[in-house]
Amino acid sequence: MNDEPPSNALAPNTENKPVRTWLERLSDALLREPTDREQLVSILRDAVERELIDTDALSMIEGVLQVSEMQVREIMIPRSQMAVVEGSLKPEEFLPMVLQTAHSRFPVIGDNKDEVLGILLAKDLLGYFARLDGGSAFDLREVLRPAVFIPESKRLNVLLKDFRANRNHMAIVVDEYGGVSGLVTIEDVLEQIVGEIEDEHDFDDDIFIVKHTDTTFIVKALTPIEDFNEQFTTQFSDQEFDTIGGLVMRQFGRLPKRGESIDIEDLRFKVLRADNRRVHLLQVTLLKKSKPSLQ
Repeated sequence: MNDEPPSNALAPNTENKPVRTWLERLSDALLREPTDREQLVSILRDAVERELIDTDALSMIEGVLQVSEMQVREIMIPRSQMAVVEGSLKPEEFLPMVLQTAHSRFPVIGDNKDEVLGILLAKDLLGYFARLDGGSAFDLREVLRPAVFIPESKRLNVLLKDFRANRNHMAIVVDEYGGVSGLVTIEDVLEQIVGEIEDEHDFDDDIFIVKHTDTTFIVKALTPIEDFNEQFTTQFSDQEFDTIGGLVMRQFGRLPKRGESIDIEDLRFKVLRADNRRVHLLQVTLLKKSKPSLQ
Protein backbone atom coordinates (compact mmCIF):
# COMPACT_ATOMS: atom_id res chain seq x y z
CA MET A 1 0.00 0.00 0.00
CA ASN A 2 1.33 3.39 -1.00
CA ASP A 3 1.35 5.75 2.01
CA GLU A 4 2.44 8.79 0.00
CA PRO A 5 -0.18 11.50 -0.45
CA PRO A 6 -1.62 11.96 -3.93
CA SER A 7 0.26 14.37 -6.16
CA ASN A 8 -2.58 16.93 -6.14
CA ALA A 9 -2.80 17.16 -2.36
CA LEU A 10 -1.98 20.41 -0.62
CA ALA A 11 1.41 20.67 1.01
CA PRO A 12 1.23 20.23 4.78
CA ASN A 13 1.00 23.44 6.80
CA THR A 14 3.96 23.62 9.15
CA GLU A 15 1.86 25.61 11.61
CA ASN A 16 -0.96 23.04 11.58
CA LYS A 17 -3.37 25.61 10.22
CA PRO A 18 -5.71 25.03 7.29
CA VAL A 19 -4.60 26.60 4.03
CA ARG A 20 -6.90 29.53 3.21
CA THR A 21 -7.89 30.33 -0.33
CA TRP A 22 -7.91 33.88 -1.73
CA LEU A 23 -11.71 33.74 -1.75
CA GLU A 24 -11.79 33.04 1.96
CA ARG A 25 -9.39 35.87 2.65
CA LEU A 26 -11.48 38.24 0.50
CA SER A 27 -14.62 37.21 2.35
CA ASP A 28 -12.98 38.01 5.67
CA ALA A 29 -12.02 41.45 4.40
CA LEU A 30 -15.57 42.14 3.30
CA LEU A 31 -17.02 40.93 6.57
CA ARG A 32 -14.80 43.36 8.48
CA GLU A 33 -16.55 46.40 7.04
CA PRO A 34 -15.47 49.75 8.55
CA THR A 35 -18.10 51.33 10.76
CA ASP A 36 -17.04 54.94 10.11
CA ARG A 37 -14.88 57.03 7.79
CA GLU A 38 -11.91 57.01 10.16
CA GLN A 39 -11.79 53.21 10.10
CA LEU A 40 -12.04 53.23 6.30
CA VAL A 41 -9.09 55.62 6.01
CA SER A 42 -7.16 53.49 8.50
CA ILE A 43 -7.72 50.40 6.33
CA LEU A 44 -6.60 52.31 3.24
CA ARG A 45 -3.45 53.49 4.98
CA ASP A 46 -2.76 49.93 6.02
CA ALA A 47 -3.14 48.98 2.35
CA VAL A 48 -0.42 51.51 1.49
CA GLU A 49 1.91 49.94 4.03
CA ARG A 50 1.23 46.54 2.48
CA GLU A 51 1.94 48.08 -0.96
CA LEU A 52 -1.54 47.19 -2.25
CA ILE A 53 -2.04 50.82 -3.32
CA ASP A 54 0.44 53.69 -3.60
CA THR A 55 0.44 56.97 -1.70
CA ASP A 56 -0.84 58.94 -4.68
CA ALA A 57 -3.92 56.72 -4.88
CA LEU A 58 -4.48 57.11 -1.13
CA SER A 59 -4.18 60.89 -1.42
CA MET A 60 -6.82 61.00 -4.16
CA ILE A 61 -9.19 58.69 -2.27
CA GLU A 62 -8.86 60.90 0.81
CA GLY A 63 -9.50 63.90 -1.43
CA VAL A 64 -12.70 62.32 -2.76
CA LEU A 65 -13.89 61.64 0.79
CA GLN A 66 -13.10 65.21 1.76
CA VAL A 67 -14.90 66.69 -1.26
CA SER A 68 -18.10 64.87 -0.30
CA GLU A 69 -18.14 66.83 2.97
CA MET A 70 -17.01 70.26 1.72
CA GLN A 71 -19.19 73.13 0.55
CA VAL A 72 -18.56 75.69 -2.17
CA ARG A 73 -18.02 78.50 0.35
CA GLU A 74 -14.87 76.73 1.58
CA ILE A 75 -12.98 76.94 -1.72
CA MET A 76 -14.61 79.76 -3.71
CA ILE A 77 -12.75 82.86 -4.83
CA PRO A 78 -14.29 85.70 -2.76
CA ARG A 79 -16.24 88.48 -4.47
CA SER A 80 -13.54 91.05 -3.65
CA GLN A 81 -10.91 88.99 -5.47
CA MET A 82 -12.91 88.15 -8.59
CA ALA A 83 -11.31 89.26 -11.86
CA VAL A 84 -14.26 90.62 -13.84
CA VAL A 85 -14.86 92.48 -17.08
CA GLU A 86 -17.19 95.47 -17.10
CA GLY A 87 -19.68 95.07 -19.91
CA SER A 88 -19.53 98.77 -20.79
CA LEU A 89 -15.79 98.70 -21.58
CA LYS A 90 -14.27 98.26 -25.00
CA PRO A 91 -11.90 95.32 -25.53
CA GLU A 92 -8.83 97.53 -25.69
CA GLU A 93 -9.76 98.87 -22.24
CA PHE A 94 -9.94 95.52 -20.45
CA LEU A 95 -7.38 93.54 -22.49
CA PRO A 96 -4.47 94.53 -20.17
CA MET A 97 -6.31 92.97 -17.23
CA VAL A 98 -7.02 89.81 -19.24
CA LEU A 99 -3.36 89.51 -20.14
CA GLN A 100 -2.14 90.18 -16.60
CA THR A 101 -4.39 87.65 -14.88
CA ALA A 102 -3.96 85.06 -17.65
CA HIS A 103 -7.31 83.45 -16.81
CA SER A 104 -9.33 81.70 -19.49
CA ARG A 105 -12.79 82.81 -18.26
CA PHE A 106 -14.12 86.08 -16.86
CA PRO A 107 -17.52 87.05 -15.45
CA VAL A 108 -18.87 90.08 -17.31
CA ILE A 109 -20.81 92.48 -15.09
CA GLY A 110 -23.17 95.39 -15.49
CA ASP A 111 -23.32 98.19 -12.92
CA ASN A 112 -21.77 96.05 -10.16
CA LYS A 113 -20.68 92.51 -9.35
CA ASP A 114 -24.22 91.52 -8.39
CA GLU A 115 -25.25 91.97 -12.02
CA VAL A 116 -23.48 89.20 -13.91
CA LEU A 117 -24.32 89.37 -17.60
CA GLY A 118 -22.49 86.23 -18.64
CA ILE A 119 -19.09 84.56 -18.95
CA LEU A 120 -16.43 85.69 -21.41
CA LEU A 121 -13.95 83.14 -22.73
CA ALA A 122 -10.59 84.71 -23.44
CA LYS A 123 -10.38 82.82 -26.75
CA ASP A 124 -13.52 84.58 -27.94
CA LEU A 125 -11.58 87.84 -27.97
CA LEU A 126 -9.87 86.55 -31.11
CA GLY A 127 -12.95 87.79 -32.92
CA TYR A 128 -12.10 91.31 -31.81
CA PHE A 129 -8.65 91.15 -33.38
CA ALA A 130 -10.12 89.63 -36.54
CA ARG A 131 -12.30 92.71 -36.96
CA LEU A 132 -9.50 95.25 -36.55
CA ASP A 133 -8.95 95.26 -40.32
CA GLY A 134 -12.21 97.06 -40.95
CA GLY A 135 -14.78 94.33 -40.41
CA SER A 136 -18.00 94.71 -38.44
CA ALA A 137 -17.80 96.11 -34.90
CA PHE A 138 -17.05 93.68 -32.09
CA ASP A 139 -20.04 93.23 -29.75
CA LEU A 140 -18.99 91.79 -26.39
CA ARG A 141 -22.49 90.63 -25.50
CA GLU A 142 -22.69 88.52 -28.65
CA VAL A 143 -19.92 86.21 -27.44
CA LEU A 144 -21.00 85.84 -23.79
CA ARG A 145 -21.80 82.39 -22.46
CA PRO A 146 -24.64 81.98 -19.93
CA ALA A 147 -23.58 82.25 -16.31
CA VAL A 148 -24.41 79.44 -13.88
CA PHE A 149 -25.43 80.48 -10.36
CA ILE A 150 -25.09 78.19 -7.33
CA PRO A 151 -25.58 78.63 -3.56
CA GLU A 152 -22.68 78.80 -1.11
CA SER A 153 -23.93 75.65 0.60
CA LYS A 154 -23.71 73.41 -2.47
CA ARG A 155 -21.54 70.37 -1.83
CA LEU A 156 -18.47 69.97 -3.99
CA ASN A 157 -19.23 66.41 -5.10
CA VAL A 158 -22.64 67.55 -6.37
CA LEU A 159 -21.09 70.58 -8.08
CA LEU A 160 -18.50 68.42 -9.82
CA LYS A 161 -21.26 66.16 -11.12
CA ASP A 162 -23.14 69.22 -12.43
CA PHE A 163 -19.99 70.60 -14.06
CA ARG A 164 -19.48 67.33 -15.92
CA ALA A 165 -23.12 66.92 -16.93
CA ASN A 166 -23.53 70.49 -18.20
CA ARG A 167 -19.97 70.94 -19.51
CA ASN A 168 -19.47 74.09 -17.47
CA HIS A 169 -16.14 75.18 -16.03
CA MET A 170 -17.17 78.15 -13.89
CA ALA A 171 -20.08 78.98 -11.60
CA ILE A 172 -21.06 82.19 -9.84
CA VAL A 173 -21.67 81.71 -6.11
CA VAL A 174 -24.56 83.60 -4.50
CA ASP A 175 -25.50 84.10 -0.86
CA GLU A 176 -28.88 83.58 0.76
CA TYR A 177 -30.02 87.03 -0.38
CA GLY A 178 -29.11 86.45 -4.02
CA GLY A 179 -26.01 88.65 -3.97
CA VAL A 180 -22.81 87.44 -5.61
CA SER A 181 -20.35 86.22 -2.98
CA GLY A 182 -17.70 84.69 -5.23
CA LEU A 183 -16.99 82.23 -8.00
CA VAL A 184 -15.71 78.67 -8.31
CA THR A 185 -14.20 76.71 -11.19
CA ILE A 186 -13.99 73.01 -12.00
CA GLU A 187 -10.24 73.25 -11.41
CA ASP A 188 -10.86 74.44 -7.85
CA VAL A 189 -12.88 71.30 -7.17
CA LEU A 190 -10.49 68.88 -8.90
CA GLU A 191 -7.51 70.28 -7.01
CA GLN A 192 -9.16 69.19 -3.76
CA ILE A 193 -8.91 65.61 -5.09
CA VAL A 194 -5.72 65.42 -7.12
CA GLY A 195 -3.75 68.34 -5.71
CA GLU A 196 -2.38 71.14 -7.83
CA ILE A 197 -3.09 71.10 -11.56
CA GLU A 198 -0.55 72.46 -13.99
CA ASP A 199 -1.74 75.43 -16.00
CA GLU A 200 -0.41 78.24 -18.17
CA HIS A 201 1.74 79.53 -15.31
CA ASP A 202 3.80 76.36 -15.01
CA PHE A 203 7.44 76.19 -16.04
CA ASP A 204 10.38 73.81 -15.75
CA ASP A 205 11.14 72.19 -12.40
CA ASP A 206 14.60 73.73 -12.22
CA ILE A 207 13.32 77.28 -12.80
CA PHE A 208 11.88 79.20 -9.85
CA ILE A 209 11.32 82.72 -11.19
CA VAL A 210 9.99 83.78 -14.59
CA LYS A 211 9.71 87.37 -15.80
CA HIS A 212 6.22 88.23 -17.06
CA THR A 213 6.50 91.99 -17.59
CA ASP A 214 9.00 94.64 -16.51
CA THR A 215 7.33 94.80 -13.10
CA THR A 216 5.59 91.44 -12.78
CA PHE A 217 7.11 88.01 -12.14
CA ILE A 218 5.79 84.50 -11.60
CA VAL A 219 7.51 82.87 -8.63
CA LYS A 220 7.24 79.35 -7.27
CA ALA A 221 6.42 79.30 -3.57
CA LEU A 222 9.26 76.80 -3.05
CA THR A 223 11.83 79.37 -4.19
CA PRO A 224 14.58 79.50 -1.52
CA ILE A 225 14.60 82.88 0.22
CA GLU A 226 18.32 83.19 -0.48
CA ASP A 227 17.69 82.88 -4.23
CA PHE A 228 14.73 85.28 -4.02
CA ASN A 229 16.86 87.88 -2.25
CA GLU A 230 19.55 87.57 -4.89
CA GLN A 231 17.13 88.08 -7.78
CA PHE A 232 15.04 90.86 -6.24
CA THR A 233 17.79 92.57 -4.21
CA THR A 234 15.74 92.08 -1.03
CA GLN A 235 17.00 91.18 2.44
CA PHE A 236 14.35 88.79 3.74
CA SER A 237 15.56 86.61 6.60
CA ASP A 238 15.76 82.86 6.10
CA GLN A 239 16.17 82.10 9.81
CA GLU A 240 12.54 81.09 10.32
CA PHE A 241 11.53 79.96 6.82
CA ASP A 242 13.50 78.47 3.94
CA THR A 243 11.13 79.42 1.11
CA ILE A 244 9.36 82.56 -0.05
CA GLY A 245 6.05 80.73 0.26
CA GLY A 246 6.66 80.21 3.98
CA LEU A 247 7.49 83.89 4.39
CA VAL A 248 4.30 84.96 2.62
CA MET A 249 2.17 82.61 4.72
CA ARG A 250 3.70 84.08 7.89
CA GLN A 251 2.75 87.57 6.74
CA PHE A 252 -0.83 86.45 6.12
CA GLY A 253 -0.91 84.69 9.47
CA ARG A 254 -2.79 81.81 7.84
CA LEU A 255 -2.97 79.77 4.66
CA PRO A 256 -4.10 82.28 2.00
CA LYS A 257 -6.51 81.45 -0.79
CA ARG A 258 -5.97 81.89 -4.49
CA GLY A 259 -6.34 85.51 -5.56
CA GLU A 260 -5.41 87.03 -2.19
CA SER A 261 -2.66 89.65 -2.13
CA ILE A 262 -0.33 91.14 0.47
CA ASP A 263 2.33 93.85 0.30
CA ILE A 264 5.72 93.12 1.86
CA GLU A 265 8.18 96.00 1.69
CA ASP A 266 8.19 97.17 -1.95
CA LEU A 267 6.68 93.99 -3.38
CA ARG A 268 3.11 92.81 -3.82
CA PHE A 269 2.58 89.06 -3.54
CA LYS A 270 -0.57 87.63 -5.13
CA VAL A 271 -1.44 83.97 -4.67
CA LEU A 272 -1.94 82.40 -8.09
CA ARG A 273 -2.35 78.86 -6.91
CA ALA A 274 -2.93 77.27 -3.53
CA ASP A 275 -4.78 74.29 -2.13
CA ASN A 276 -5.97 73.44 1.36
CA ARG A 277 -2.45 72.43 2.36
CA ARG A 278 0.01 74.99 0.98
CA VAL A 279 0.73 77.81 -1.46
CA HIS A 280 2.15 76.73 -4.82
CA LEU A 281 2.57 79.78 -7.08
CA LEU A 282 2.89 83.54 -6.54
CA GLN A 283 2.76 86.63 -8.69
CA VAL A 284 5.27 89.22 -7.52
CA THR A 285 4.78 92.84 -8.60
CA LEU A 286 7.35 95.58 -8.08
CA LEU A 287 5.70 98.54 -6.39
CA LYS A 288 8.69 100.74 -7.17
CA LYS A 289 10.80 101.11 -10.28
CA SER A 290 13.76 99.17 -8.92
CA LYS A 291 14.32 96.04 -11.02
CA PRO A 292 15.59 92.63 -9.93
CA SER A 293 18.72 91.15 -11.43
CA LEU A 294 16.87 88.92 -13.88
CA GLN A 295 17.87 88.62 -17.48
